[in-house]
Amino acid sequence: MKKFTTYCSALLLFLFFPCNLALAQYEEDDEEQDDILSLPEVIEELPEGLQNREIDSLLADWQTRNYLFFDENCESTGDNPVFDAQTYAYRLSRLPNVIDMPYNSAVQRYIDLYSGRLRNSVAVLLGASNFYNPIFEEALESYQMPLELKYLPIIESALNPTAVSRAGAVGLWQFMIGTGKQYGLEVTSLIDERRDPIKASYAAARYLHDLYGIFGDWTLAIASYNCGPNNILKAIKRAGGVKDYWTIYPYLPAETRGYVPAFIAANYIMNYYCDHNICPINTRLPQGTDTIQVSRNVRMERIAELCGISQEELRKLNPQYRTTLIPGDSHACKEG
Repeated sequence: MKKFTTYCSALLLFLFFPCNLALAQYEEDDEEQDDILSLPEVIEELPEGLQNREIDSLLADWQTRNYLFFDENCESTGDNPVFDAQTYAYRLSRLPNVIDMPYNSAVQRYIDLYSGRLRNSVAVLLGASNFYNPIFEEALESYQMPLELKYLPIIESALNPTAVSRAGAVGLWQFMIGTGKQYGLEVTSLIDERRDPIKASYAAARYLHDLYGIFGDWTLAIASYNCGPNNILKAIKRAGGVKDYWTIYPYLPAETRGYVPAFIAANYIMNYYCDHNICPINTRLPQGTDTIQVSRNVRMERIAELCGISQEELRKLNPQYRTTLIPGDSHACKEG
């Protein structure tokens, strides 16, 4: 047997800020709708992240206290201006996007949610995105994916690398174990690379690349990221074979019917937040943060001692490790 050395990152190059904020999911009755404009006027159920941890507790988080701060030069009246439909549609059309961003009543309700009830969450997400967007963009660019897909983690996890859904999906990009392993993410009792912002982002970019290869349509690829390609294929069949998201809309699972409108609204608010008097929380990167590699098992306590930082900080910087043991010497391969 030949020993195979695996290098495990102990400190990531970037500070990863786990915002446990989330978009509201759009819940509908199970009855099929013939017209997307007949959707209910109220988004009825908030997602787990926002239900379980309120903004006040998030603002008391260690990373928020140390690396996010309010911009004293940004003045917000708290007022949320209301614009006509033509203005919203025009703004969406001006975004430098490859993916089609149509405006309709479903999109408007998510814009209203972001700019109204969740405006404080948006302010924090804008700050946290300064850490994550460079990672997302680099991963998406490596697979020649549209860069506007960087806003998918906002509706998947609200930029929380340790987010866990009721179904067991984990991380910024909300991978299930099977899909994560299919795309090269290791999941053991010691490590869960679905929580690794860099590795999970490259896995998600590859997965989205494959989904687009199946459907040849970005909106359908995004919808299938939420509910799986089989559900999209079933909806297409029920819609008479038409490969268009808004045509198959009535035949989609309830959550997926809100998924694409929420994605479009996220693109809108992350670009036009100033027009809604939302002041983003500023960020600053920590000085002296670096990446080290280890070739044997080592405890975080030891690394924290050598680096002169707290274990809490080290754990926050490395959400992929499930315990304080970094498994640098736990891999082997057999040689015939």
